[in-house]
Amino acid sequence: MRSALFAAENLEKESDQPGMRLQNSKLLKIELNGEAMARVGSMVAYQGQVQFHALGSGGIGKFLKQKLTGEGVPLMKLTGRGDVFLANLAADVHIIDLEPGDALSINGSSVLAFDPSLNYDIKMVGGAGMMSSAGLFNCVFTGQGRIAITTKGTPVVLNVDQPTFVDPQAAVCWSASLQTGYHRAEQLGLGTLLGRRTGEAFTMSFAGQGFVVVQPSEEPPVGGAGHGHQQEQQQGGLLGGLLGN
Repeated sequence: MRSALFAAENLEKESDQPGMRLQNSKLLKIELNGEAMARVGSMVAYQGQVQFHALGSGGIGKFLKQKLTGEGVPLMKLTGRGDVFLANLAADVHIIDLEPGDALSINGSSVLAFDPSLNYDIKMVGGAGMMSSAGLFNCVFTGQGRIAITTKGTPVVLNVDQPTFVDPQAAVCWSASLQTGYHRAEQLGLGTLLGRRTGEAFTMSFAGQGFVVVQPSEEPPVGGAGHGHQQEQQQGGLLGGLLGN
């Protein structure tokens, strides 16, 4: 049988080392030998002896925070030995290696998979207050290991070495050490130019030393940040104290 479908770039990529790697720009391959964490529903194929265990949001504390904030990562644990292929709505997949001392703040809807050696918690975005429906809470990852994230299209990575402003619905992740703030568009002279499709009237600011990953999309994440905006307005004071720690 002959077809361009069977070209070398479409064949499964093999490696002698366990762990996650890109099969292509849309597919993540985990060569599993032990455990890994992944977004529920992201498995598109697997080979070998692999078990899947639903974990909700990764513990009762994170589960409660996700229910209150609309943010978080619905997780499943992968255990066993084999090859697992993950994807999310044909979004672009990127792998980030975290080292000791690193901290990454990321929209939960952009998390695809991560090593079990990493820790994460749901934190309020600094400076957000109750001003924006784009999302006030992010997942902050720390520790040593790999995390795979998704973007809607090819992103740009901005080096924050001067005041930086980003549409909240286009900000995928950033260095958790950065100082963040929310500003009304009118304060920046943008008027109604921002968020023409979503009605978003705010922009995010970043200061300090680090980076921000920006995707070429302003669509609000499905089931992610912003989902619980009305509830956030009602419970902002309580959540600020609960999640700010």
